[in-house]
Amino acid sequence: MTNNDHPVLVVTNLDDPTADFVIAELHDRGVPVVRFDSGDFPATLSCSAAIGGTDSWRGSVQTPSRRAELGAVRSVYYRRPSGFAFPHLDRQDERFAVAQARYGLGGILTSLPGCLYVNHPNRIGDAEYKPAGLAAAAAVGFTVPPTLITNVPHDARAFIKEHGTVIFKSISVPLYLVDGKARTVPVTEVTVDEIDDSVTGTMHLFQQCVHKVADVRVTVIGDQIFAVRIDSGLLDWRTDYNTHTYTPLAAPPTVERSMRAYLKHFGLVFGAFDFALTDSGEWIFIECNPSGQWAWMEPPTGLPMTAALADLLEGGIRGQ
Repeated sequence: MTNNDHPVLVVTNLDDPTADFVIAELHDRGVPVVRFDSGDFPATLSCSAAIGGTDSWRGSVQTPSRRAELGAVRSVYYRRPSGFAFPHLDRQDERFAVAQARYGLGGILTSLPGCLYVNHPNRIGDAEYKPAGLAAAAAVGFTVPPTLITNVPHDARAFIKEHGTVIFKSISVPLYLVDGKARTVPVTEVTVDEIDDSVTGTMHLFQQCVHKVADVRVTVIGDQIFAVRIDSGLLDWRTDYNTHTYTPLAAPPTVERSMRAYLKHFGLVFGAFDFALTDSGEWIFIECNPSGQWAWMEPPTGLPMTAALADLLEGGIRGQ
C-alpha cells in the first residue's frame, strides 16, 4: 500500500471555509481526502467495521463519492460536525438511534489505528469545558483574570463590587440564529444592578475586565506557532471584523512554554489561544479553542497556516 492510499479524513459540517482551504491545499499536493459530516449519517454516510482477535478495525466509511478504509487513514481533521439527528422517528426511538450512532460510528471514528487526530474528538470535548481550561491555564503559568462561575445572585453582586468592571461571557458557545444567520453570544460588561434572580436559572461566568491595548490570537499547529496582534478597540473583537488591524508578532518564551504545557495537558496538537495584551506588555490568558478559526487571518498577515495544517495532516503518524 503506497502513501497515496492513505487518506485524510475531514470530519466537519458542510459550511466550513477553514476546512475548505486545507482540503484545497491537500488536493494540490495529491493527498487523498475523504470529507463528511457525521450528521449525514445514515442518509448519505455509511460505515461497516469489524474487529476480532488482535486485529484493529477493518472496514470502511463511505460517502456518495468517496470511500476510506478504516485501517489506512493517515490522519483525521476533526472540526465542527453537526450532531446526529433522526427527525423521522418519534422522540424515544430518535433518542435510541442517536445514542447508537454516537457510540457506534462515533466510537469507531475515535479509535482508528495508526493515525493522527487534529484534534481527537474526546480531547476536544475535555478542552471545551471552560472551567477546566481556566484551571489548566493557571496550572501551567498563565495569568488568568479573577473569574467567578455561579448561579447565586448574591455571590455575583459581591464579585462585581470587589472587582469593579466585570464582564459576562458564555461558558459554552452555542450559536443563535438571528434573521437566519448564526451569531455568537457577545462578551458584555455587567453591573450590580443588572444581577437579578434570573441568575439562579443556570450557571454564569463573570470575569474581571482586563484593561487591554490589543488582543492576541495565537494559533498553534503542531510544532509551529503563529501569533497575531489584533487591534480593534472593541471589548469583544468578534463582534465587528471590519475594525481589525492584524500584525504578526512573536510570542514571549514564557507564553510559548505555557501554551505547549497547556496543549500537552489536554492531549491536543492544535489550539487557538486568545490573550488580552496590556499596556505593560503582559499577555493575559482568555481562553483556548481546540477547534478555533484561523483562516481569515492568513491573507492580511501572509502567515502560512494553511500549509502548516496540511503539513501536519499529510505527515500523520504513518509519515513520521
